[in-house]
Amino acid sequence: MVERPCSPSRGACAPAPGPEASDPWGRECLQLLQQLHSSSQQLWDVTEESLHSLRERLRRPEAVGLESLLLLQSADRVLQVHLDEYWRGQRKALRQVLSGLSSEGSVGTALLQALRQPLAHHVQQYVLLLLSLGDTVGECHPTRKLVIHAASLFGDLQSFMRQELDQATATQALWPTLSSRLRDVLCTPARRLLQDSQDVPVTVTPLRAERVLLFDDALVLLQGHNTHTFDLKLVWVEPGQDRCTFHLLTPEEEFSFCSKDPQGLVVWQWKVTQAVCQALRGKKDFPVLGAGLEPSEPPTCRCGAYTFRAEGRFCQATYEGEWYWGRPHGKGTLKWPDGQNHVGDFCQGLEHGFGIRLVPQASEDKFDCYKCHWREGSMCGYGICEYSTSEVYKGYFQEGLRHGFGVLESAPQAPRPLRYTGHWERGQRSGYGVEEDSDRGERYIGMWQADQRYGPGVMVTQAGVCYQGTFQADKMVGPGILLSDDDSLYEGTFTRDLTLVGKGKVTFPNGFTLEGSFGSVSGRGLHTQGVLDTAALPPDPSSTCKRQLGQGVFPVESRWQGVYGAFRDFVRAGCPGDLREALLGFHVQSSRELRKSQEYLCCERTCPEDQAGRMEDLLEELLQHREPEALQQCLRKALSNSLHPLGKLLRTLMLTFQATYAGIGANKHLQGLAQEEVKQHAQELWAAYRGLLQVALQRKGQAPEEDEDAETRDLRVHSLVLPLVLPSFYSELFTLYLLLHEREDSLYSQGITHLSLFPDTRLLEFLDVQKHLWPLKDLTLTTNQRYSLVRDKCFLSATECLQKMITTVDPREKLEVLERTYGEIEATVSRVLGREHKLPMDDLLPLLIYVVSRAQIQHLGAEIHLIRDMMDPLHTGGLYDFLLTALESCYEHIQKEDMRLHRLPSRWSSREPW
Repeated sequence: MVERPCSPSRGACAPAPGPEASDPWGRECLQLLQQLHSSSQQLWDVTEESLHSLRERLRRPEAVGLESLLLLQSADRVLQVHLDEYWRGQRKALRQVLSGLSSEGSVGTALLQALRQPLAHHVQQYVLLLLSLGDTVGECHPTRKLVIHAASLFGDLQSFMRQELDQATATQALWPTLSSRLRDVLCTPARRLLQDSQDVPVTVTPLRAERVLLFDDALVLLQGHNTHTFDLKLVWVEPGQDRCTFHLLTPEEEFSFCSKDPQGLVVWQWKVTQAVCQALRGKKDFPVLGAGLEPSEPPTCRCGAYTFRAEGRFCQATYEGEWYWGRPHGKGTLKWPDGQNHVGDFCQGLEHGFGIRLVPQASEDKFDCYKCHWREGSMCGYGICEYSTSEVYKGYFQEGLRHGFGVLESAPQAPRPLRYTGHWERGQRSGYGVEEDSDRGERYIGMWQADQRYGPGVMVTQAGVCYQGTFQADKMVGPGILLSDDDSLYEGTFTRDLTLVGKGKVTFPNGFTLEGSFGSVSGRGLHTQGVLDTAALPPDPSSTCKRQLGQGVFPVESRWQGVYGAFRDFVRAGCPGDLREALLGFHVQSSRELRKSQEYLCCERTCPEDQAGRMEDLLEELLQHREPEALQQCLRKALSNSLHPLGKLLRTLMLTFQATYAGIGANKHLQGLAQEEVKQHAQELWAAYRGLLQVALQRKGQAPEEDEDAETRDLRVHSLVLPLVLPSFYSELFTLYLLLHEREDSLYSQGITHLSLFPDTRLLEFLDVQKHLWPLKDLTLTTNQRYSLVRDKCFLSATECLQKMITTVDPREKLEVLERTYGEIEATVSRVLGREHKLPMDDLLPLLIYVVSRAQIQHLGAEIHLIRDMMDPLHTGGLYDFLLTALESCYEHIQKEDMRLHRLPSRWSSREPW
């Protein structure tokens, strides 16, 4: 028996297998014959198995029924083996048939006789046998259905083999009618001709093809010396509106088939449609073209690969992925010859949705990586981009350019490390933004235009120097204000390096002024010519030490419009889930994930695929929690969730706040700027919530809520939103308050230190607290101990209560602590007097000073001013306002106590016995 068939080349056939053929034709022929040999072995095996079952039946007819015959029991399996034209013969016999043959025609005839005729005869005998068997068994015989099924299958196999032979004959007849050049292009051993326009005429427009050939894998249009070949897997058939035309769509061409003969056109349309279906399935229809069990209409959505040839952005690029009506649509990958790659979503032939693009740079192994949202072929929406220069941009794009809010940061090891946080217009920094120059130790806060500092701006340095003035083309122009770290004030002109030059005036901390002309000489430092006034009064501390920059220059409502604007666009669009990432941004867990997405063309975004469903749940939750108490809990949950739209907005605002006021920006002269910014953020977050709520009501078909007046809005912001968002900004904001009130807090700390030396009774007497209010019953004396030696025991409950003020950042909760402290003081006094007693202000103030001195709260001045600035306006003039005013008086008294203690007579010495 033959183990391996011979390997014919294009011109002759070698009688025995030899070395692998060197030309493509020979290699393909060899591959086909090797496949034929392999599959023939399976035919041999199944035939042998069938023979064995038949022998068993003949040997034991009583014990073995007809249903045990392999031909009946597994007719589908036997058919599948025959479908691939399996053949097994003797090597010696095959050599004898093929020996001495040299021409292509004789070789083809010999192979036809050797390979087809025995198999066809074999199948015919099966059909006759099964038909005869069907006549023999009765209608009620249990195996009759099996016999009829097997006969039907092998009858179909005969039809299939006749069709295959017809196609092979037609294909063989085609090749001599073509030029040698066309044969070299089109002829492959496995290709079969299904239809020829010379047999059924058809006209193709607008290509004007002279001849149309439909193969089982491709549609070929011959036009002079040009050949247009279209892969059937990427051909879409669209019926025409009349019976004389139908249209074909391919990735780069659209053309129509026309014919004067409607019947001929129907043949072409049907055959092209079935050929496309067959090509997509990857196997031939059985028993004839178009008669398979699968749908006879090809799907409009498919997967495939195609290399674009027409001029344009995709020229020479290979797309592999999902298609819809001839266009990339769905998920796919684009690869250009120069190494550029794009992986992501497509719509109607263009990048649309989330996508990742790698763009190689001139230097080896360097590339730009864009992880962005795309719209109609260009970057639009939020994206994260890593550049070959090690810069990283996180922000918004429009038409492929940075546009809107974004952060551009260079690598720390860059020659000049920079970080810009702010607004962009068409790829350039423009509008309000903050730039930090780590190398120079400077931070610029202000306006930009055309990628340059332009307009009002504030510059702060690591040394504590602040400048406010006007910039043009990145340079300081005109007069400005310079505040040094020792609170000296300069008003005049100076250079970018903050060197005084030209006319100006310096006001020193002690009140002296120097007015005149300033300049610098190389190697000799600053020189001036002017008038020094030493008779001036010391300046008001609020004009120098506490002078605030930027307020009024940058209106707070217009600073971060790029951040608010993206959220407003999302709400105006109706909060669609598919735009949530593009408008609100996505989050990559770490820089490690960012690098991974570059190397493997993936991006592990935390946002799930079912954005629309999640958005419905979030909006429904807002509708169910509209009462004040439930609303605050709902807002707390939303703001703490980094995937919630409100949580995303808050985190972006935190980023801008840190970029402005942390690090170099921690300067006391920016406290006012930061404080009004926090309030504005709370107001914008409330407006964002209102916007989401209106969308939720609209989706439910309910009437929208009425617009709020300014007073109602402010009350809601201070009572609901500000306490929730303040913790997110508290660290940077409170640092600015600490720096601004550092001098007063220093005097306060000295006063506390001196007052702490007093025992309780002596301190109460020093503070002029009336003796009948002293809680001496609370003092537990040990043996030989006197009242005058006991300390930190009086009003202990009030002291411990006041110390809880620093455990919260919420101004309202701090005021509630102060209210409870006042209650503890009154409760202690009432217990001492044995009756309920309301303290007048004259009695309350010294007692409160005592409690404050014993509580020893650090930075009390910063705490008081932060509470005052962030307090709900509703409390103005009420109890909380009264208690905070009393605490302020205590704070001021303790600052002055330090001076009083130095002048105390010797009888107040803390060491003197009581």
